[in-house]
Amino acid sequence: MSIYINKGNEGFKRIRNSEFIDKSGLIAVVNSTLFTRSCFSCVTRSRRFGKTLAAEMLQAYYDHSCDSHSLFADLEIASHPSFEEHLNKYPVIYLDMTRFTSGNDGSNVVSEIEKRVKEEVVATYPDVPEKSDDDLMDFLLRVAGETGERFIFIIDEWDAPCRMYANEPQAMDRYVDWLRRMFKDVTAIQAVAGVYMTGILPIKKYKTESALNNFIEYSMVDPGKMARYFGFTKDEVFALAQKHDMDFDELERWYDGYQIGDDMSMFNPNSVMQAVGRGRCRSYWAGTGSFDAVANYIGMNFDGLKDDIICMLGGGRVKVNSTKFQNDMSIVRGKDDVLTVLIHLGYLSFDWRHNECYVPNKEVGDELVNAVEENKWGLVVKSINQSEALLKATLRGDSDYVTRALRAIHSDETSIFSYNDENSLACVLSLAYYYVRNDYHIHREYPAGEGYADLVLIPRKNVSSPALVIELKYDKSTQAAISQIKTRNYPQTVTDYTGDILLVGINYDKKTKQHECQIERWQKS
Repeated sequence: MSIYINKGNEGFKRIRNSEFIDKSGLIAVVNSTLFTRSCFSCVTRSRRFGKTLAAEMLQAYYDHSCDSHSLFADLEIASHPSFEEHLNKYPVIYLDMTRFTSGNDGSNVVSEIEKRVKEEVVATYPDVPEKSDDDLMDFLLRVAGETGERFIFIIDEWDAPCRMYANEPQAMDRYVDWLRRMFKDVTAIQAVAGVYMTGILPIKKYKTESALNNFIEYSMVDPGKMARYFGFTKDEVFALAQKHDMDFDELERWYDGYQIGDDMSMFNPNSVMQAVGRGRCRSYWAGTGSFDAVANYIGMNFDGLKDDIICMLGGGRVKVNSTKFQNDMSIVRGKDDVLTVLIHLGYLSFDWRHNECYVPNKEVGDELVNAVEENKWGLVVKSINQSEALLKATLRGDSDYVTRALRAIHSDETSIFSYNDENSLACVLSLAYYYVRNDYHIHREYPAGEGYADLVLIPRKNVSSPALVIELKYDKSTQAAISQIKTRNYPQTVTDYTGDILLVGINYDKKTKQHECQIERWQKS
């Protein structure tokens, strides 16, 4: 049985025998690149976002050693004009780079790739003469010349050697040089119909450009035409929820929130499938193997990073320059690099329109809280742990308790956040009320009445608690906050969702670093 060339369609058969969401439209995008200058694709996405599934699907579709008509007949791609043109028409070389990093050190990984793959290709074409000094590409060129065949390369976990040998720059450079030899040399197009590489990180940058700048890159930061195939859409998850009698709102709370390209609502596909398969929502993120790395990145003492993490845990968004990162986890030089790594790993979502990142959902938020706890951010963890009590005090109208709790944030000599405006205050307040995301939909800058309410908390389905409209003031008064809620008629919009509403006015005094709170029950006119 082949390991690297013409593996057949057994992998995709197993996928089709399981619950399957049709993402075969991806094939049409790849088909459009074949035999063009854009035939080299590097499609990177976070762990658990279907990288290997897509690679197995492409393998089954292109491999000429099998007949895959029945596997695709009922899928989206079957109605595309390019379907028959490329179905099972090519020799396919499938490389899972984790196979080569296991048991090999950085000094010999490239020679192992060359040796193992070339041996199998030579055995597949016994009638094509091999020269003693041929490398893999030399022999592929000879096969193409003798047979007229052009190869499809599918490379899964392309960046595994880069991550495995992060502390061995020479090994990483040798690997990248091998990729250059295979796919950047002008002769490559004589042997290759197309290349589909997938992994977590985009291609490493050397100075200002990619080491393989002939590749078209699609990533969590810039997914391009591949965006809709990165995760599950809201409609796809809604259909799964109905089929499996699951609560869609719960699936949304746990796994939604990724903005990928133009789609503002993309779900983590693996976590959704785990949840519907097991019949319950919980974190399936812990098994990704990236927690230690994330904890280390968060623990880096870059200026402003801690404040940004706190802001995002509180539901806020922060600016990020994603262009600085060299796509090398061993080279992290500042806050923007850390945030960009977290985007590629799936711990943050990226809004390309505003160059902002944020925590997408409960599953990821809980894992980030664990990472914060690992770094012993005591006051932050304390605030999160006490957030349930703070919510209960607010719901019973205990403004004194809320005031004391908020003042406690500054009980230490070092604040967990540098207050300088109402947005910063909103981030800390959202963090202090962290528990509410279990029972409420959280809206910041919520359009309501004749303006925008700072924070609006609307109860989730089957939660009988009142809604909260929270207005924040800076060096003013709690009465000014309550008055603004009333005069601008913020509660009127919220009544579309719930009956009872609490108005919460909070003021922060910059000089004294003291908070004040006032809570009223809204009386409908």
